[in-house]
Amino acid sequence: MSEKRVEHDALGTVELPREVYYGAQTQRAVDNFPISGSRIRPELIHALGLIKWAAAKANSELGLFSRGFAALNEKEIEALIEAARQVANGDFDQEFPIDVFQTGSGTSSNMNTNEVISNRACELAGYDRFSPEKKIHPNDHVNKGQSTNDMFPTAIHTAAAIQIQNRLIPALKSCRDALLEKSEAWSEILKTGRTHLADATPISLGQEMSGFARQFELSIVRAEEARDHVLELPAGGTAVGTGINTHPEFGERVSSILSKETGIAFRPAANHFEANAQRDGLVACHSLLKTIAVSAYGVGNNIRWLSSGPRCGYYEIKLQDLQPGSSIMPGKINPVLCESLMQAAARVIGNDSTIAFSGASGGQFQLNIMMPIMGDTVLESIRILSGALILFSEKCLKTMIANEDQCKSTIEKSLSMVTGLNTIIGYEKAAQLAKEAFRTNKTIRQLCEEQKILPPDELDKALDPWKMTRPLGN
Repeated sequence: MSEKRVEHDALGTVELPREVYYGAQTQRAVDNFPISGSRIRPELIHALGLIKWAAAKANSELGLFSRGFAALNEKEIEALIEAARQVANGDFDQEFPIDVFQTGSGTSSNMNTNEVISNRACELAGYDRFSPEKKIHPNDHVNKGQSTNDMFPTAIHTAAAIQIQNRLIPALKSCRDALLEKSEAWSEILKTGRTHLADATPISLGQEMSGFARQFELSIVRAEEARDHVLELPAGGTAVGTGINTHPEFGERVSSILSKETGIAFRPAANHFEANAQRDGLVACHSLLKTIAVSAYGVGNNIRWLSSGPRCGYYEIKLQDLQPGSSIMPGKINPVLCESLMQAAARVIGNDSTIAFSGASGGQFQLNIMMPIMGDTVLESIRILSGALILFSEKCLKTMIANEDQCKSTIEKSLSMVTGLNTIIGYEKAAQLAKEAFRTNKTIRQLCEEQKILPPDELDKALDPWKMTRPLGN
């Protein structure tokens, strides 16, 4: 058996590996774009398979395979639907060799999908998949009622929504829940607050954790909103938004089928001219992912600072020892999960520039021609953010321990304890006390006792650190 086979397309003959399921147009794209070595992401491959599955079911429901040019019988229709399902399940990921940096509409990857499904469907129906006569044709059947221009962005939206729903939101919830648990468990541990990295009035470690938990609570809301920005699907617009060569119910049915399958409320585009031409929904989606990344970076960085030490830093939180931290300093341990999360967040923040620029510059008239890189970028952001967050939750937040002695040791030393005297002796006199305490290396309490600023019982009330963690009267 020869290791190569020859196929024909509109431009002539193409030689390609004999056993592959893809065809001539895929091979041309492989030859034309040997750029980065990065293929389109598995999440997008699976989404392409899923929308082809939904499209085949929609066309079957509408009776479009059973009449007109190149009609299919029931066995062939079932084979087509099953082949698309197998691509959606990840059974043919190795059959998608095209570089991310390809034609800007994603036509190469759309045809790659059509060819794989076509050949697999022919095989399932009992035909020779190497035969030049395709009983289940990549264009006439797999791509029926479709264009790359509406289906490739539909796949991007579908993949992004699924990944946000199934990976990012659970990861954010895990972080939130872990921090809420620490907030409650550490509610009675008092420590020095800090602003500008300088000593501030007391706060409980639980209160500090509650602030971080709220950041993740808000991030969950933002992730849900990010998902909602990509729920409108362009399917049904075909080439330029007019819906040429498709059934008027096609887009509605594809959205409905995908909604039932995924549990995500997809809907057909309100205006197919906008949906084909612009990627504003994807830009809005990623801007919220950027905001989540900014928030996650902040929490990771704060946990890193709070765990710094163990002898020459804050060391108010003890992190789990995960790996040696230095090739030269024995026994050194680093906050590696914090740093991993911060790097992932930095990448997402940078990715937002790619998405914004592609959305602004790539859409002319009836098509955006930056779609492959936009799809790759948004899915990368979701993947790395989700992955970093779940590890941060499991191996950092859930396992970290409060260093109670270290927290309590700084309370009386803080010059900001003088803030409790503001309403009693005034800001100016309190400021003088703070300066003198620093100059003499004494605590505010010691200085007040020496100068008899207040009677002992009133001084204890004024300098009660717990009282300082609440508004007046509480």
